[in-house]
Amino acid sequence: MTEEHKKQYNREYKDRLFKLIFREKKDLLELYNAINGTGYDNPEDMEINTIEDVVYMGMKNDISFVIADVLNLYEHQSTFSPNLPLRGFLYFADIYHKIIGKRDIYSSKLLQLPFPQFVVFYNGTKEETERQILHLHEAFPADMPKKDAALDCHAVVLNINLGNNAEIMEKCKKLQEYAIFISRIRKYIGQNEQIEEAIDRAVTECIEEGILEEILRNNREEVASMLLTEYDEQSHLENERNISMEKGEKRGVERINALNKKLIELGRTEDMIRATTDKAFQQRLFKEFGI
Repeated sequence: MTEEHKKQYNREYKDRLFKLIFREKKDLLELYNAINGTGYDNPEDMEINTIEDVVYMGMKNDISFVIADVLNLYEHQSTFSPNLPLRGFLYFADIYHKIIGKRDIYSSKLLQLPFPQFVVFYNGTKEETERQILHLHEAFPADMPKKDAALDCHAVVLNINLGNNAEIMEKCKKLQEYAIFISRIRKYIGQNEQIEEAIDRAVTECIEEGILEEILRNNREEVASMLLTEYDEQSHLENERNISMEKGEKRGVERINALNKKLIELGRTEDMIRATTDKAFQQRLFKEFGI
């Protein structure tokens, strides 16, 4: 792919590879069955209702659909975030608004809504458990009773890195092949190959071995651009974290220096010594002097 083509392609919002792999209803239905232990066999029973303008870091990474009165939100993430339930809650609000349409929410008749399920497919490099559940109520004040919260939302986070959730992988071939493909790319990056070279090598090998063969063969250039954008996203987030840590450390040193200067001016050397080991006392001093 030429530099000009990459620049042109990256100006447009695009799907993640995960979403491309499961764009066909039959493959999405297989994934749903694998996760829920169901046996639905008619892809046309699914109603796709993804909100196409929901974009994160230039990437569309969500799939939303209804089947058997269940509203499913599937999201792919290569970076772990404790705020997934909040994002799910906001997304569900938009989806339900879309489903309700012009129906009267003030009607005396109860409006029937599909049952919500939120699943996040995680395949980042940070080690996470095979399955975990994140709750929106964890973001509420700790001293408030969670059971009294007027709303909540939880996200089921599935680790889909190779070697995790074997039972689901066995039931969904595309998911397993995706895990193999990503694992192959990381393997070659770990051998100090350039990202572009690692992607190209993994694509070639997987096509030869019948792993995501049709998708990779027919969308080779698009897949490469998607993955490069995803890796750029991860690098950006890592850089932002490092910058934030550096700023925090610098600010921390500045505050301590200002506090010590103030205590020395006031002749409170004992307080200065105590503040080096007693962090709660140090915070009280910061508050006292408005530092």
